[in-house]
Amino acid sequence: MSNVSVLAAATSVESVGTPGLWALTIVGVLGLLVLDFVLTRRPHEVSMREAMGWTIFYIALPVAFGVYLWASRGSTPGVEFFTGYLLEKSLSVDNLFVFMLLLTAFAVPAALAQRVLLFGIAGALVLRGIFIALGAAALATLDWAFLLFGLILLVTAIKLILDAIGGGETEIDVNSMKSVRLMRRFMPVTDGYRGTRLTIVEHGKRALTPLALVVAAVMATDLVFAVDSVPAVYGVTGDPYLVFATNAFALLGLRALYFVLHAALTRLVHLVYGLAIILAFIGVKLVLHWAHDIWSGVPTIPTLASLGVIVAVLTTVTLTSLYATRDRAGDKAELAG
Repeated sequence: MSNVSVLAAATSVESVGTPGLWALTIVGVLGLLVLDFVLTRRPHEVSMREAMGWTIFYIALPVAFGVYLWASRGSTPGVEFFTGYLLEKSLSVDNLFVFMLLLTAFAVPAALAQRVLLFGIAGALVLRGIFIALGAAALATLDWAFLLFGLILLVTAIKLILDAIGGGETEIDVNSMKSVRLMRRFMPVTDGYRGTRLTIVEHGKRALTPLALVVAAVMATDLVFAVDSVPAVYGVTGDPYLVFATNAFALLGLRALYFVLHAALTRLVHLVYGLAIILAFIGVKLVLHWAHDIWSGVPTIPTLASLGVIVAVLTTVTLTSLYATRDRAGDKAELAG
């Protein structure tokens, strides 16, 4: 199969990512990141009102962009964008749960939490960009790239299920983390946080602050999440621009969404099962796509059906999670009263 035919199989329409749109999107993403860094330069605890405001903004932004794509480029890229965005957003919620564990393990002060999350988001965007480029190169040169991506997602889904059945990891041992051990080997670490500073000169020597350690730990988890996140969205669309756009829009709003969902995250006890089902479904879709290119009689799964499955699974696991933890919510209400 030629490179052109592989790329054609990856998406049913020509790439919507014109040079101008790529440039505008990258400038917009960088601008929003800079704005977030400016807003978090002075540590403060995030109020629910502030978090809700930014969350609404970061949800309205991709919705408006998706509507623009639908109106200007047609329904196919529009459906692919919304499906990919919803997929990436659901996977990002799982990221938030890990971020919550890390912030707790490192005893990050509430005023510094959003700064840590922002570093994590910036690192995730860089890593996703690298993996997206590698994914596009693989699709253009390797006939079995879809099969490889599909198997990665199926293995990830199985691991999620096994971890969930085994009880999962609810605590993190900071001292056992490879990134922390490596950094401590080369530089001393201060006893406490020093505001938003990552390093500080103490007793005449440059030392790391605990903030640097937690940022490194968060970025290390970003790498793990990128391994399954990027192949998953390539199962929805083969357009590298849409893959990048869905990842960028899903990640940009995580800082605010964390504070909105912080209390609810512990109640989403069935989310991991839903993510496993979604990843397995996309994995099967990719394998079928690969097989269809070899044997034309093998059926494929349309993007609109993928959107329906993702919505149905997320709705189901959210409702079952809230029902399973209804007593926990009631106990909190009694304590508040």
